[in-house]
Amino acid sequence: MNVVITGASRGIGLAVAKNFAVHGYDLILTARNHKTLQQTVEELQVSFPDITIDAKAFDLGDNEQAKLFGVWVGNTANKIDILVNNAGTFTPGSVWNEPAGALEEMLSVNLFSAYHVTRALLPKMMSQKRGHIFTICSIAALSAYPNGGAYSISKFALLGFTKNLRAEMKEHNIKVTAVIPGAVYTDSWKGHVAPERIMEADDIAQLIYTASTLSPQATVEEIVIRPQLGDL
Repeated sequence: MNVVITGASRGIGLAVAKNFAVHGYDLILTARNHKTLQQTVEELQVSFPDITIDAKAFDLGDNEQAKLFGVWVGNTANKIDILVNNAGTFTPGSVWNEPAGALEEMLSVNLFSAYHVTRALLPKMMSQKRGHIFTICSIAALSAYPNGGAYSISKFALLGFTKNLRAEMKEHNIKVTAVIPGAVYTDSWKGHVAPERIMEADDIAQLIYTASTLSPQATVEEIVIRPQLGDL
């Protein structure tokens, strides 16, 4: 069984990789930083010596790189069981005061990366007539909030992409799940909030793995998960 994970070198992506590795899945990973990705692969291979790990760095915020990643995966894997679109970026700000280019950057990384990677891998998955695609959205896709700006816009669009993909893929026996988490303690939150106030990356990873194990006739369309004390 193969699982493809973008943004796999840290945070939710790394936690997802570990959860599938524990259960014997082979991993196909990418992240933007080559050095960090290679360190991640080395650590995973030590912990999980019995699985195969293929990894290559791509900047998925670049449309051509995203397409090339899809081609590389297609040439690397004989089948694709699970795709986790996790690549993302965040710049705080409101529409009226966020940096110029913020919307373009976040659409490129948060939306276009998932769009182009998925398009590249779908022909193989459709020929298999099976598979499961997860997109990591955000509660910012459900409701606007102060200082959300372009990030929230990009996540609304990503959720729309996922809903559309779900409708399209039913007849091809490919499951599609939107993962919609609140605040998760990753690098972007370190030093800004107490770890116990928000969720752990492994919380999200466990839910993704569990959703992937259901019977063929069951699909979790959306996973909404928030910190116990609510959103920040």
